[in-house]
Amino acid sequence: MNNSPESVSSMEIQMIDLDGQIVRVGVRHGSDASPPLLIFNGIGANLELVEPFVEALGDVSVIIFDIPGVGGSPAPLAPYRFSTLCVLADKLLRRLGHDGPVDVLGVSWGGALAQQFARHYPVRCRRLILAATSPGVLMMPAKFSVLSKLIGPRRYTDPAYLERIGPEIYGGAYRRDPGLLKEHSRHIQPPRGRGYIYQLMAAWGWTSLHWLRTLRQTTLVMHGNDDPIVPLSNAKILASHIRNATLYVIDDGHLFLITRAKEVAPVVRRFLRQEGT
Repeated sequence: MNNSPESVSSMEIQMIDLDGQIVRVGVRHGSDASPPLLIFNGIGANLELVEPFVEALGDVSVIIFDIPGVGGSPAPLAPYRFSTLCVLADKLLRRLGHDGPVDVLGVSWGGALAQQFARHYPVRCRRLILAATSPGVLMMPAKFSVLSKLIGPRRYTDPAYLERIGPEIYGGAYRRDPGLLKEHSRHIQPPRGRGYIYQLMAAWGWTSLHWLRTLRQTTLVMHGNDDPIVPLSNAKILASHIRNATLYVIDDGHLFLITRAKEVAPVVRRFLRQEGT
């Protein structure tokens, strides 16, 4: 397992104190003139886990941070909601010198946070990308056999356990080639203390279904057709409820941004560069 901050080779890694909450931040400066892409990662996932996708984006500027309690960011003293993290993210962007619009991409749990950010800061969020995510508790659920393996962070702390259950929970390429899980686990930094529980609590009772139609951002909904954690029907719900949304389905599982990075990164790059707001 490689826990070195330098494992995300193209990023500048720094620790930033945001009024008492320290967050570990990765910034990749690209040559593209578009706004930076703010990435919200999945539950328990440190920023290194999206390295293949970030590398494949080419000249797109990227900002990503470890959610408090995950990776290198210490856990906060008290639980939080998605709205709290939206304020934290906005504060981080301003600290980094970005006062204008940014593009936002959310993966799985981070997709819920991305939806909340788009609603909380409609002018701040220019374009929205929702990957392998859902509208929250009012979603088409996974099988219990899959959900039961997500309640705790063991897959992040026990590589042998991850290799055993990974094909079942992640699907797609991991089902066809379980050996890929060894490379995936190499980049994992286990969640810190209360961090994983706090992330579960942030999502408890949350849903965007009743306000999705109010989102004005041009949106790209991306999903794998073999996603055991978040069934594809959830992506169809998001795409049908968001006014200006396009659905992109790929033949893969929950972590397609990693396993198919070279294929999906150009799709994201074209979406960010297309004309219009």
